[in-house]
This record gives sequence, structure tokens and C-alpha cells, in this order.
Amino acid sequence: MKFVDASVFVHAYLKPKRTLTAGEIQIKEDARRIVKRVNEGEEVITSAVHLAEIANILEDYLPMDEALEIEKALCLRDTIKIENVKRSDCSDAIVEAEDKRIGLSDALAVVLMRRRRVSEIYSFDSDFDEITGIKRIRK
Repeated sequence: MKFVDASVFVHAYLKPKRTLTAGEIQIKEDARRIVKRVNEGEEVITSAVHLAEIANILEDYLPMDEALEIEKALCLRDTIKIENVKRSDCSDAIVEAEDKRIGLSDALAVVLMRRRRVSEIYSFDSDFDEITGIKRIRK
């Protein structure tokens, strides 16, 4: 099982308001391939915090009915396991964030991945490349 970072769903579902660079187009295509695999049955894990992060971004950039439709699909899809987050997870993530000089959301993903013994993450965030024991997958 792989952890899915919020960036994957955001890149897959956001509609660009400007012309994308070749690199951005590639990221969008890769994100859509990952989402397609999840929709076709690949089991993945994310967290309630990452889901809220996705919702906040989608609701800022999409009409509310479209954002809610995507959010509903993410919440109800059996192949997406949503990990609860405890206060102790947040405390551990702060320590990880300070130690690795990464954002709290990324650090929380690392903490949850270690707890569940998950070593691979779908993400477009290169911060994960510096974390021992975690392999970032972009496609």
C-alpha cells in the first residue's frame, strides 16, 4: 500500500486557468494516471488532514458542487483508506518537521507512514526524497 499526498489529487482535478509548462503538463498527466489506478482498485492510504487540505484547495478553485462531488468520491471510495490523526501524531510531526526542515503536512505523512509501515508515497513534493526509508513515486 502507498500513501497518497494531497498534491496528487490536487494536480489531477484542478483545471488550470493559464497555459501550463511542459513540466506542469507532465505532472498533471502523472497525477491522473495515479488517480485512475486508485479508481480501478489500487488501495492507498491518506489522512483526514490531507483530505482536508485537498478540500480547501479544490473549494478555492472549483465551483462548490464540483469540489463536493470530488470530495465525496474520495471519502467514499473503498480503495482509499483515511487515517485518523491524533494529537500525538501532530506532536511527532512537529518534531519531524523541525528535524528535516519540511512542512507540517509532509511531516505528518511521514509519521503516519512509519506507524503503518508504509514506505512509498505518491507525491510531487521533493521534500520526501530526503526522508530515509521513504520512496517517492511520481507516476
